[in-house]
Amino acid sequence: MTVESPGTGTQAPAEPADTRQVIRPYGDTTGDGMVQMSFTLPVPAGKRADAAALQLAGKMGLDPASVVHAKPMGPDFTFFIVYGKVRHLIDYASIPVPEERAYPLLTSQEVNLAIRGALNRRLVVVGACIGTDAHTVGIDAILNVKGFAGEKGLEYYREIQVVNMGAQVTVPELVERAKTENADAVLVSQVVTQRNAHLHNTKQMAAAFHAEYPTAVSGGMGRPLLVVGGPRFDTVTEDDLGVDRIFGKGTTPAEVASYLVHALLPAQTDGETDDE
Repeated sequence: MTVESPGTGTQAPAEPADTRQVIRPYGDTTGDGMVQMSFTLPVPAGKRADAAALQLAGKMGLDPASVVHAKPMGPDFTFFIVYGKVRHLIDYASIPVPEERAYPLLTSQEVNLAIRGALNRRLVVVGACIGTDAHTVGIDAILNVKGFAGEKGLEYYREIQVVNMGAQVTVPELVERAKTENADAVLVSQVVTQRNAHLHNTKQMAAAFHAEYPTAVSGGMGRPLLVVGGPRFDTVTEDDLGVDRIFGKGTTPAEVASYLVHALLPAQTDGETDDE
């Protein structure tokens, strides 16, 4: 598109359309840039601690900022909630759309039919919380019949045999049980993340399985598929940890079941499942 330049009669290129979608945080009113954040400082509670919290907030770009909550966490620590204004802008239009799931989300009937048709036996899944992690809420949400977010867990699927080993399972115990059960997949939940315990535990687990199945080509081809899940795996990749799949917070049983079909029975997710 061109426009006529004043007084010249010549055509000049038109200014390109502005496709930006500039946004900033919303606090009290639209676009006011107000944000709230929380953190703990290793200092006793008091006015000096509040001043330290405000200085930190300022260095993080909050100006002005206020300490809206401060609570002692024992004699030497203080927990803060700070409310302040940031000047940063985000061009939302420039952010690429994340890749969609690489496999279709299947119903329990479709999962059962796919497994029955491809394996002619039940698919075996062994799950556990490893190391010192005693939080079974994640693994139970995926495996137990009651499930999560209105979805039934994998125990509900007729063609999936679930072995839930519970919490604080050692890596050697998990490897041995997976071998005994001839597991198709191993699911590990890691909720405890202090000092990156979840990463260390997962790497140890993956290394043990790779050592136990040295001739395996990949997950599902010579060794069980290694699947790990938890709230703090978003900064690493599968290759970093040596596993086949990482699931984050909010994952549902149907997503895991669909992935197992996709990874272990790939032909079954290409439109070959039938209605029951």
